[in-house]
Amino acid sequence: MESPFRSEAAAFRFLLITIGAFALIVAASWIDPWLGFVVWVLLTAGAVLVYLRQRGPRAPQEHVEHIGPAEERRVLVVANETVGGKELLSAISERALQLGHVRFHVVCPALNSRLKTWTSDEDPARAAAQKRLDATIARLASVGIEAGGEVGDVDPLVAIEDSVRTFHPDEVVISTHPEGRSNWLERGVVSAARERFDVPVTHVVVDLDRAP
Repeated sequence: MESPFRSEAAAFRFLLITIGAFALIVAASWIDPWLGFVVWVLLTAGAVLVYLRQRGPRAPQEHVEHIGPAEERRVLVVANETVGGKELLSAISERALQLGHVRFHVVCPALNSRLKTWTSDEDPARAAAQKRLDATIARLASVGIEAGGEVGDVDPLVAIEDSVRTFHPDEVVISTHPEGRSNWLERGVVSAARERFDVPVTHVVVDLDRAP
């Protein structure tokens, strides 16, 4: 099931609002039980109104303008732990053969725990992502595929948005673990990217448990 939270920031904001609302209800109940009930009703009504507003018409897709030579195709590859998976490398190789003049840009969002993200302890996560990124770019280069790359924001959606605006891809390839083991799929990263941008978004599943 797709998560309602589109980013770590959204989840953290929801947590803070929930804690604040609970504290407000408890404080009002201490003053008077009926006051606590009234506060609960008002907060619930407010939450329902916000939910209904969010379910309104979706914002139009953001247009990604092609830049560079007309014959050049730009492919943005987004992956973290699966960046070196054979399924993803195969997808990249297929595009290199089929598209001809193609330019790849690989982005590895820094995989981090929520606690370390909230405490701004991102250095180990960025170092690990950089190591995987360097290995993948070197492996692609060994078979004649040139690719640039960078470590992206800890939030994969923010990393995708940042890269789309600077790289202007004609296609976005997002690699994840299989369903049930993928935090990105639970959070709806792939579907959110498809809703946000008007370029093809391809989902590649990499099962590292099956890797030889």
